Amino acid sequence: MMGFIGIALTFVMVFGGYVLAGGKMGVILHSLPFELMMIGGAAAGSYALSNDSSTIKHTISDIMRAFKGPKWSEADYQDMLCLLFQLLRMARNSPVELEEHIENPEASVIFQAYPKLLGDHEAIELITDTLRSASLNYDDPYQVEDMLARRIGLMKDETLHVSHALQNMADALPALGIVAAVLGVVKTMASIDQPPEVLGKMIGGALVGTFLGVFLAYGLVAPLAQRLTAVVKQDQSFLDVIKAALIAGLHQHATNLCVEVGRQAAPSHVRPSFVSVETALREIKRTP
Repeated sequence: MMGFIGIALTFVMVFGGYVLAGGKMGVILHSLPFELMMIGGAAAGSYALSNDSSTIKHTISDIMRAFKGPKWSEADYQDMLCLLFQLLRMARNSPVELEEHIENPEASVIFQAYPKLLGDHEAIELITDTLRSASLNYDDPYQVEDMLARRIGLMKDETLHVSHALQNMADALPALGIVAAVLGVVKTMASIDQPPEVLGKMIGGALVGTFLGVFLAYGLVAPLAQRLTAVVKQDQSFLDVIKAALIAGLHQHATNLCVEVGRQAAPSHVRPSFVSVETALREIKRTP
């Protein structure tokens, strides 16, 4: 919602100020389709040239992700901590039973209790692969921590491809605006024999290209890339919580302490309170 408010505010302030200062929208509206065709078309072409098919394929969905905001809420973090508590407790008490759950999470009653978490393949695979490795005696906490850090870092880099591509586009848009403006000047110079009022409109139309390139770059595309980066980083914090709790489990800490280590790794604005997590865990312990 805030993204749409930001876009509306940007347009209202820029064009409202221009009109209030006595500017004429007619010149801009007349040149806008042609300038937008040149600048937008060149930007789209360079975007396709500089990125692979996977990045291009995920561009629209990632832009929508920037507007939707972070995927995980405080309640989701608490659910993840409860899930990890159940799995780590089972790993201590009944490793054979745990294998049935991690080999087929979709059929596990433990995982099924958290449908939103079960729908995130990255998070579930991170949990099951780590627990499976521990069951195969790959349980050195420091080696596993390094493995998880590299895996999460790789997932983060892959997820940030679109935001980096959008930032590169934002960096290129002012230059593409200059290209469109120069072509407008070339067109004007070819009509140098026209009266001043005609030349003035033609020069004004050419300058729309410079304006449009800068406006799109710093008013829309760059902020969108920054917003997407922030959303991706916050969503990746969810994986850091999983890593922290699992590593604490490999260090043979008490299960409740493992959950607390994971809770402390969550960002402050989505971190569930100690009391709410303890209350949820108490309910789980009461369940036969």
